[in-house]
Amino acid sequence: MAVRLFEARHHAVLYQKYRFSPSENLQSLIFSYFEEKKVDPIRLAVDVGCGSGQSTRILAAHFEKVVGTDISEAQIEAAKQAASFPNVSYHVCPAEELPFEDGSVDFITAFAAAHWFDMPRFMKEVDRVLRPHGCVALSTYTTDFSMHYKDCSERLTEIFTETRDLLLEYADEKVKLVFAEYKEVFESVPFQDKRRVTQILDKIPMSVSGVIGLFQSFSMYQAFLRSDPEAAKSLLQKTEQRFLDTMGVCSNETQVEIRIRSVCVLGCKGRQMENPAMTQ
Repeated sequence: MAVRLFEARHHAVLYQKYRFSPSENLQSLIFSYFEEKKVDPIRLAVDVGCGSGQSTRILAAHFEKVVGTDISEAQIEAAKQAASFPNVSYHVCPAEELPFEDGSVDFITAFAAAHWFDMPRFMKEVDRVLRPHGCVALSTYTTDFSMHYKDCSERLTEIFTETRDLLLEYADEKVKLVFAEYKEVFESVPFQDKRRVTQILDKIPMSVSGVIGLFQSFSMYQAFLRSDPEAAKSLLQKTEQRFLDTMGVCSNETQVEIRIRSVCVLGCKGRQMENPAMTQ
């Protein structure tokens, strides 16, 4: 069964403000794969579990039409309110019930979302709506973030990890798919031509307040907040102060660098592989 943890309007606002778009190296991998596999004409891309639209908008330059879908009305409303492109639209629906005709979609993506889906039902939909030689790209960033600032990067990363580990107590079991680096997602792709890439490294500039906002956007923090509001708020207040004290600065707008690792599962429908499916 699919999991619904991003329904609240305040959560959608946090998601829009603090979640970053798919990283540059991840984008490069995905679009290179699509260029390798595509058959003209290219018309329609669908971004499933699009949230507040950060991932949907990056597809606009590559396709005639882009549709972002999400089960959360609040997330879709946040996506619609953000600046966008004339060829991008949004639709509220479950990932397992896509409103597209058989064989009508060229490209399906899901960024940091596929682990929430009912995977067997979703993959059946992927197979149904993709046209021959259509592609799917399912990616997520892992939980092993590191935080960098001058000569105190190791300590900042320790603080980040301590806070993350406390929040993991409130994580849904679906997050196990992320811990396993999408191995089960890869295995569920119904195409012979598929691959899983696990070492996609990127650097993202972010303020200290942005790092705290990123924590707030996590479903596990929202679960903690519902369980014990005062403790949840106190945790992030203390975490922010620990960051600032370690850095020797007063402003939470001080810029740091977050280093992330992403994993991505790629598949192409109806094309026989020359080599067996591989993991990099």
